Amino acid sequence: MANPIAVRLQESLSQLKNDQQYRHLPDITHHGRYIRYQQQSLLNISSNDYLGLGSDMTLQSEFLQSLQPLPIAQLPKMSATSSRLLTGNDEQITGLERELQHWYQAAVGTFNRSSSASKSALVINSGYHANIGLLPALTALPIKTLILADKLVHASIIDGIRLSQSKLCSYRRYRHNDYQQLAAMIAQAEPDVERIIIVTESIFSMDGDRADLCQLVQLKATDRRIELYVDEAHAVGILGNQGLGLAEETHTLADIDYLVGTFGKAFASVGAYILCDEAVREWLINHMRPLIFSTALPPINHAWTRFILAKMPQLNDKRKYLSALSLQLSQAIDQQYRASSNTQQAGYQSPIIPYILGDNGSAVAKAQQLQEAGFYALPIRPPTVPTNTARIRLVMNAALTNDDCQKLIEHL
Repeated sequence: MANPIAVRLQESLSQLKNDQQYRHLPDITHHGRYIRYQQQSLLNISSNDYLGLGSDMTLQSEFLQSLQPLPIAQLPKMSATSSRLLTGNDEQITGLERELQHWYQAAVGTFNRSSSASKSALVINSGYHANIGLLPALTALPIKTLILADKLVHASIIDGIRLSQSKLCSYRRYRHNDYQQLAAMIAQAEPDVERIIIVTESIFSMDGDRADLCQLVQLKATDRRIELYVDEAHAVGILGNQGLGLAEETHTLADIDYLVGTFGKAFASVGAYILCDEAVREWLINHMRPLIFSTALPPINHAWTRFILAKMPQLNDKRKYLSALSLQLSQAIDQQYRASSNTQQAGYQSPIIPYILGDNGSAVAKAQQLQEAGFYALPIRPPTVPTNTARIRLVMNAALTNDDCQKLIEHL
């Protein structure tokens, strides 16, 4: 007799296929800026390798050569073997945190020489770990808290919010980038709410548009209870003179209470970090479950991240080129394919350009057409994006050429 649960699972999977929402792990190999998929060599326009560092073999060779003079006993280990609170803390991760703090201070200093703003850095295994762990740890303090989150924040933030719910912590979500509604929610907060945490991404991962950090900082100034939590995952490396993201570009770094950044995108590495006050950092070390109960990342990965971090302030030419390439593509796409009126903003937004097709079948068909034309393009469907906004998420990176961009435009 067939397992009844397995039968029901198979029926549900069949329904996903009928709805054009079925996912599978692609069988791919990487060759520089190309991906080998189904016996085709396709130009990669789907990854988050925004600066093209992940496909830069010269850069990787330089890193490996930098390790060669070291005795074997001094080479970064290939595994941390335990959590940071046991034996997983070593000189690579502590050195990375120290350098992140210097990076932050340098970014603040570029627009405010007299600023004494300071933040401590905490490195964690991934952006997902950071986002599912930060809010539950913060709300472990017995303070009545209201979380107000943008409707389009990443799934990891939503999971973190759900894990935070308690008798003392509630949440609401405001319409995407609708700060008038957000202000109304703040005004409606109960008098006994002691803390209001506004949560947003700086660049939204599926729409590629920006939050207005300056307006959020102005809102914060209206109520002493407000704290700002900004996920800069898709802005780190590509914006700011030092590469520290939209908060650096908008001179709002010092006003953000909890800043999350990742190394798995523009850094072409792995892991994430949180910039926060020193007291908050110590609290997270004691209450943040993904940090406490996860084996730390291998020191060799942190060594690579430190290598990239040292170069990040010198990559402005790549950032400028990426901006020009992205603007060229976004301007060529008719406005009917943009996600919403909120994404239709003048000037460069990000390397993420949504090509909205509406229904799932159209997105799947367009992805297939682009693959046949030589591009590794993938359909993005609900529940990743709202219903009826299935799309191709086009992603520019600094390894692409102007000719690549023009060819892509022709096939759109």
